[in-house]
Amino acid sequence: MPVTDDASVEGEERADREELMRHVSGIGTTRGWGLRENWRGILAVQRYVVWPQWNPRYLKLLAGLWPGLGKAFFRSLKRDARWISDRSLDLLLDSGWRPRLVAAYLIAIDRRTVFRARLGELLLASEGPYAGSAYCVALARFGEDADAEILVAYLERYLPRADLDYDQSSAMGTLLYLDDRLGRRRAEAFLGEDGPWHSFQQQREQETGASELENLRTHFATESERAEALSQRQ
Repeated sequence: MPVTDDASVEGEERADREELMRHVSGIGTTRGWGLRENWRGILAVQRYVVWPQWNPRYLKLLAGLWPGLGKAFFRSLKRDARWISDRSLDLLLDSGWRPRLVAAYLIAIDRRTVFRARLGELLLASEGPYAGSAYCVALARFGEDADAEILVAYLERYLPRADLDYDQSSAMGTLLYLDDRLGRRRAEAFLGEDGPWHSFQQQREQETGASELENLRTHFATESERAEALSQRQ
């Protein structure tokens, strides 16, 4: 039977953990990070994004704040939303899509409107998958005219691009919700039989009916309400 070198095994396990952190964090895509910031970012990812490693937080949040995630999950999410520093959130937002997705939910729950412009920039840039819907949840939670204007700018840019399957549906659903909340009619500029929303959906051979739009609106209304409820839960 071969003899196992415990130190060698430990070194390999540590290397595997570091590689996992770099993969999840998207360290290779960050801008302007020095060595210290790299490790701070990796520690933030380990603390807030891949906890626990056997069932990481970012995977659970891909489906949003659905109740089936359980009380323990929501307790930890609320705690982290309350106590995470703005600097740690900045580091997560400077990383890949997984940390950005988690950061957006933490921002939404604690309603940190100081990140509105940053989330708007990330949404408009559309640099990666999955996180865009979480940005929309945060904008829905902020619930102000400035958030609706970000969504209008996004739809103006990306509805004409039916070749890009990004977050057009998420943005439309969130804008419809904010119109209801704020008593506005911004979404009407995109709707109608000859509007850009209809054209986008036709080119992608997707449904364009009122029920589909209502489902989108309801989803982001529900996500915003759940985030608000978490912020108030004792």
